[in-house]
Amino acid sequence: MICAIDTKTVKIASDSVQIDAYLVKPQEEGSYPGVVVLQEIFGVNAHIREVAERIAKEGYIAIAPALFQRLAPGFATGYTPEDIEVGKNYAWGQTKASELLSDIQSAIDYLKTLPEVKKDAFGCIGFCFGGHVAYLAASLVDIKATASFYGARITTSTPGGGEPTINVTSEIKGMLYAFFGMEDSSIPTEQVDQIEAELEKYQVISRVFRYKDANHGFFCDRRASYNPTAEKDAWEQVKELFGQL
Repeated sequence: MICAIDTKTVKIASDSVQIDAYLVKPQEEGSYPGVVVLQEIFGVNAHIREVAERIAKEGYIAIAPALFQRLAPGFATGYTPEDIEVGKNYAWGQTKASELLSDIQSAIDYLKTLPEVKKDAFGCIGFCFGGHVAYLAASLVDIKATASFYGARITTSTPGGGEPTINVTSEIKGMLYAFFGMEDSSIPTEQVDQIEAELEKYQVISRVFRYKDANHGFFCDRRASYNPTAEKDAWEQVKELFGQL
């Protein structure tokens, strides 16, 4: 399915804060599942907007909340070393898990107000920092399907401090697909093994995909690490996952 789409930026209320969010909807009338798209450290930039558009074209209503809204409204950047340092500081130095979960739940609640959204069929997808946050968000009751791409630090930390995010695995009730590049030095193989073992331990319906020659950021065609072979396969898996919503 490739739908014509409409795009716009909307405001969602989260903890009395107005969060910008990029909303993409199929033009054709119908009833569609909702998918929350979670950014990398680079903000809701062109790549994340394109992912949201790509998902909407498959017959979903996609929303990408600005996860750095409290820190840097309107933040969106590229991939230079300087950009990476700024984004890392926001992502790992200043965000808090409780606020991120509030923002994601608020995005879901916003989608629920739209008449064309199925009220019991929500998924999320995230990349890099957003891949970590997607794993965290999988613990939300409304999330039925999660695609987590190369989420670093899942086994070792959580935004804002506290128990590592892997500890929420027991709370995941929906499906979760996790995608990793085996050349990604930021996520050692033993951490991927630990995530897979934890998902199996708590009998989460899950699949862990390991791409042999792929590095961090392999899904993004704007990055030097883009791997079209891994990206193509991963996209097919994402469509299969969200097709179950």
